Amino acid sequence: MTERLVSGKVREDDASLDTSLRPRRLEEFVGQDRVKDNLRIGILAAQQRGEPLDHLMLYGPPGLGKTTLASIVAAELGANIRITSGPAVERTGEMAAILTTLRSGDVLFIDEVHRLSHVVEELLYPVLEDFYLSWVVGKGLQAQSLNLRIEPFTLVGATTRYAMVSPPLRDRFGAVYRLDYYDPTAMEAIVRRSAHILGVEADDDGVAEIARRARGTPRVANRLLRRVRDYAQVMASGVVTGPVARQALERLEVDNLGLDEVDHKVLRTIVEKYDGGPVGLETIAASISEEADTIMDVYEPYLLQLGFLERTPRGRVVTRHAYEHLGLSYPARRETVQGTLWQQEP
Repeated sequence: MTERLVSGKVREDDASLDTSLRPRRLEEFVGQDRVKDNLRIGILAAQQRGEPLDHLMLYGPPGLGKTTLASIVAAELGANIRITSGPAVERTGEMAAILTTLRSGDVLFIDEVHRLSHVVEELLYPVLEDFYLSWVVGKGLQAQSLNLRIEPFTLVGATTRYAMVSPPLRDRFGAVYRLDYYDPTAMEAIVRRSAHILGVEADDDGVAEIARRARGTPRVANRLLRRVRDYAQVMASGVVTGPVARQALERLEVDNLGLDEVDHKVLRTIVEKYDGGPVGLETIAASISEEADTIMDVYEPYLLQLGFLERTPRGRVVTRHAYEHLGLSYPARRETVQGTLWQQEP
């Protein structure tokens, strides 16, 4: 029982730290310049017209700042934000309760919007277009249809799987923005800012080392910074230097490109058990005892970004770059096999 309480307290502390590290205004938000510029223009235009901002869709891999941007949009508009998620709203009554409590100009943020149930999604259609809620009271012959006016608001939807958002829902968003992985310069700025907020003394080499291994993802950078801070406090002088950061991250099994134990498991499983591929996602997941959705949403995007993994019509294939990174020799016969795979692609 004690262990569970302690573990829960650690998770709670990490969550509160994540919240404290989040920027609260557009000028504090590092990276994603194109998205920021477009949001700034849209927000100013909406304020000048005295209208609510168009509904926004933010998509991309996890940890890139979708929730943070939603909170920033609300702050820039001077509005309240209501936060929920697709899986949390299972019934139409629950969504109706949320919508009827919104005030004019409020921001409603729905994370993982692609996971809304079909009936809840259909309830949203007239709300997003005309701000009225079509509601049926009673059953059978006693059923009555009511149209309730909803105060104008802005919906910000976030998803890691844009393709799974249904076309009718997708078409009701006035602006759609993709968040990309952050470049090294932006990552260093994020690590430096977070270190300042946490009161962590870090030199340029230490900051660069953490930023390089953070997978281009602010959430990962902040997590690694906290763990390196712990290591520096216990095993070093408390200062995060380049050597201290390298030692700490090696203990965490995070390599120089940011790949962790699971990334290596995925690559080595395909190479050693399935001859480099092609192999299906479900087979990979079963081989390493991970959920297929976790591999697809969390690990695979970065491996694809690095060019370590390829998707083919017959499954996943490990590339030459991945072999080299793992210190393995690339089989000559793989050249012929890969050429055959790509010829079959429609």
